[in-house]
Amino acid sequence: MVQPPPIEPNLNQLGEDDAAKAAQLVKACSAIREQVGRVVVGQDEVIEQLLIAILSRGHCLLEGVPGLAKTLMIRTLADSMHLRFHRIQFTPDLMPGDITGTDIIQEDPETGRRKLLFEPGPVFTQMLLADEINRTPPKTQAALLEAMQEHEVTAGGKTYALEEPFFVLATQNPIEQEGTYPLPEAQRDRFLFHVVVDYPSREEESEIVDRTTSTFDAAVDAVVSGQQIIEFQKLVRRVPLPPHVKEWVLDAVRAVRPADPQCASWAKELVEWGPGPRASQQLVLASKARALMHGRPHVRIDDVQTLALPVLRHRIVPTFAAEADGITVDDLIKRLVKDLTPKPSSKL
Repeated sequence: MVQPPPIEPNLNQLGEDDAAKAAQLVKACSAIREQVGRVVVGQDEVIEQLLIAILSRGHCLLEGVPGLAKTLMIRTLADSMHLRFHRIQFTPDLMPGDITGTDIIQEDPETGRRKLLFEPGPVFTQMLLADEINRTPPKTQAALLEAMQEHEVTAGGKTYALEEPFFVLATQNPIEQEGTYPLPEAQRDRFLFHVVVDYPSREEESEIVDRTTSTFDAAVDAVVSGQQIIEFQKLVRRVPLPPHVKEWVLDAVRAVRPADPQCASWAKELVEWGPGPRASQQLVLASKARALMHGRPHVRIDDVQTLALPVLRHRIVPTFAAEADGITVDDLIKRLVKDLTPKPSSKL
């Protein structure tokens, strides 16, 4: 596997303390990539997007066919960050209490009286893998909403805080739709990224075969702590946002809202529903994280352009006419980015 070249940070525009933390962030991300690369072959873009989501305090929805190491990738990430990890296999008979936990009756050995005690569910962790999340009914899917948005769980009239940092990484299979329940739009919007996990290259698949059909065994070391992740998340929010980048983000999301006066003419015919304000917020946050990961103290246009696909692809609903013509959401986002890309000036 070809490793990405080392990043030379250029963080002089940050304060002295923040510049030191930003340099640590660059080194930490490089070390995490190295640890994950010991186990997972390829998928560099997916791993980068997962790291950006973690630094942005966001959640990820991963979509890919079976056998692309989605579960292995997430578990290895948790190990490299020394985070507690739980996995839930979503099934049609899964109940909300199976995720959040439930009150159980226990007898006090001293008084002989019975009392209710809360038994925490698997959501009480730091990195939660919701495997095949679209295989359980919406009622059970919705059990994650409060945890994802508020980082807390309410049960039996009491609210319990989740341990920070907390992330939900959910997977779904794009090809097998029988017996599945599409995620409600409100829950899809809670995910920072919708990441598409693609097939490996021929060279990568060759290495996968060599590793998995031999005695190869790689140990993963924890190279960053949960407390460091929290500090990095705070640092991301202090990255300055240039006004022209902010305007690009606002132009982009409003250009694909059919009812907005600034909507692009083609989007009025091809887009049923456009992204809400959370798309703008999360595109900016993710771009700040990407800038820091690449050793820069500020956001550039190419940051928001690169992240437009994973941020917007689950927040745009195409019209029936678009689907009938074979136009995908990714096609719409690529057209949007192309329309908003400044044309190079020509000299006579």
